[in-house]
Amino acid sequence: MIQFWEEHKKKIIAIVAIAIVAIALFAGGKNLNASALESVIGFVVTPFQDLTTGIESWVDSTADSAKDKTSLLEENAQLKEDLAKLQDENKRLEQYENENETLSSLLKISQKYPDYKSTGTKIIAKNPGVWYNTFTINKGTDDAVSANMILIAPGGIVGKILESGATYSKAQSILDSRSAVPAMSIRTGDLGVVKGDYTLMNDGLCKMEYIDGEAQVAVGDEIVTSQLSDVYPEGLSIGKVTKIETDTNGLTKYAIIEPFVDLKHLDTLLVIDKNTLEEAP
Repeated sequence: MIQFWEEHKKKIIAIVAIAIVAIALFAGGKNLNASALESVIGFVVTPFQDLTTGIESWVDSTADSAKDKTSLLEENAQLKEDLAKLQDENKRLEQYENENETLSSLLKISQKYPDYKSTGTKIIAKNPGVWYNTFTINKGTDDAVSANMILIAPGGIVGKILESGATYSKAQSILDSRSAVPAMSIRTGDLGVVKGDYTLMNDGLCKMEYIDGEAQVAVGDEIVTSQLSDVYPEGLSIGKVTKIETDTNGLTKYAIIEPFVDLKHLDTLLVIDKNTLEEAP
């Protein structure tokens, strides 16, 4: 409609004006002189010109408004697209930053044990469930990774390798019921064994057993690997004591341990081979 008016508005105005003049002449008869004719034309045409001018202005204004609205909608759509791209880029940058922090933390751990060979690895699969009790990593015998090598995250130990294929390895965490880690309290030096327990695993906890009945281990103590382990280096952080109970025999105690590592959210780990020393430069 607007386009038709734009193309033909002058013709329409002229036709309507001529029609009105003709009607006026017919109504006034043939005796009207030039002055009277001009008056009639002016009387009839002038208001119509004002009306058509107003209509033309309204149509022009409406057309301009429609163009502006279309332009704003297109600009808004482009801004939304640009914002989505920026949000995606920001997420990627945050992910890279988190990965860099993790790798930096793992590097610091490896520097604490410079005599042992170590390599980074990523988890590629896990058993069903919320917690990482058993899982698979992307390093195997092709990378000199084999059974009984230990796995570490920034907070402390995660577990150890159970078996290796050429390009992968299966591992268990300290939450697994088959896991047993010789441990001790840093504060008191009291010894025990940190073991996985089915009844505690769903809460992300494990148990330190075989603690002497006279031991002074207390809630809040930090538990680390002891010198009695033939798999784990001494002094690796395991977790903290959240509860102490006396066994039914009355001779020993056990403690509930909350691991320092977040065993619900694991990704990048460090593999350390305690039995293979780095060659001196």
